[in-house]
Amino acid sequence: MFGSSNFGGSRGPRRDFGGPREMTKTTCSDCGKECEVPFKPTEGRPVYCRDCLPKHRKPRF
Repeated sequence: MFGSSNFGGSRGPRRDFGGPREMTKTTCSDCGKECEVPFKPTEGRPVYCRDCLPKHRKPRF
């Protein structure tokens, strides 16, 4: 009825742009370590390194 879909399973659309992600160097707002993130940080919003991020994530239900 709906034909083919652009959605890859239950996780939503597939985002494969065919190249490596552009990483941005920044400083973790929690521990102060230098880290790289796959996005451009927004001024005024905290950025966490891979080690600190789980401590600040909201639990999923």
